[in-house]
Amino acid sequence: MTRFVDVPAMAKLIQAIEIDEFIAELTDAIEANFVRWEEFDKAARFGAHNEEGVIELMPTANTERYGFKYVNGHPENIKHDLFSVMGFGVLSDMSTGYPLLLSELTLATAMRTAATSVMAARALARKDSRVMAVIGNGAQAEFQAIGFHKVIGITEIRAFDIDPETTEKLIRNLAEFEGLKVVHCNSVAEAVKGADIVTTITADKAMATIITPEMVEPGMHFNGVGGDCPGKTELAAGVLTQGKVFVEFEPQTRVEGDIQQMPADFPVHHLWKVLAGKETGRDNDEQVTIFDSVGFAIEDFSTLEYIYKQSVQRGIGVDIELVPTPIGPKDLFTHTGRGRLRSVKKRAV
Repeated sequence: MTRFVDVPAMAKLIQAIEIDEFIAELTDAIEANFVRWEEFDKAARFGAHNEEGVIELMPTANTERYGFKYVNGHPENIKHDLFSVMGFGVLSDMSTGYPLLLSELTLATAMRTAATSVMAARALARKDSRVMAVIGNGAQAEFQAIGFHKVIGITEIRAFDIDPETTEKLIRNLAEFEGLKVVHCNSVAEAVKGADIVTTITADKAMATIITPEMVEPGMHFNGVGGDCPGKTELAAGVLTQGKVFVEFEPQTRVEGDIQQMPADFPVHHLWKVLAGKETGRDNDEQVTIFDSVGFAIEDFSTLEYIYKQSVQRGIGVDIELVPTPIGPKDLFTHTGRGRLRSVKKRAV
């Protein structure tokens, strides 16, 4: 049988664990697999693009399990009251090929993205970081804020979005989190000024320059999340040249990340090597660090593993017959109902 976790079940799981603890535990789970980076099969995700957006498939595997995520990115969906990003995923047993889990990954991707951002900041940002600017206050903003508040100790969010109502939504949704102040800013520059960490999570599929060179201050950590497909950026080239840039899977980031606008030999550093203790991250408190985040399959694999473990332990979700349960390993035809029907008729006679 395959464990099935749909959106209502995922909501129950989040409520049972508590959303901030969910993101914190997921951060640790993703980091544990990044440390094991060399054990995974790795490839850039496959994307089918058109003018409206992209649909992507993100697979990876180790010796024990295989996982993939189906995900889209359609910025114009919001004009039709549809989510810009949606996903689902499968986790399978490598020894048999049987699927262990089929799960929604829309809610979970928001938490996985926040957890990955937190993981990078924990390794790269200044340890005394308390103020974060959040540029783009849409569907993923709350998750980023909650994760950074819980794990990094951020106490103030300086929020800006071109739609002021979206920022007010963010303020309302974060009101219950004690010790977290949210300031509604009127421009990107106002939000970024004096921030320790800057997170950009805008949705437009455009070569944008949300952050410009004059906004950069010594010691800042940039968490560039929204630039995640060809033709879509957020950080100006002059920002990238001012800091030490870290990536997930370099062949993918060269095509999809903010560094797509840079020469092919532009120097980058691999985040997994920092987490595994093979390279240094931030060299001093004055250095600018940049995480050019595009999202990589190992993060989704880790999320599926976490969901599977928690859903089984907590009895949330249901078991479904996604693939046939063998009556006999050579008899698939019986599963059409014809073989079973014949057997019932024969016994009746």
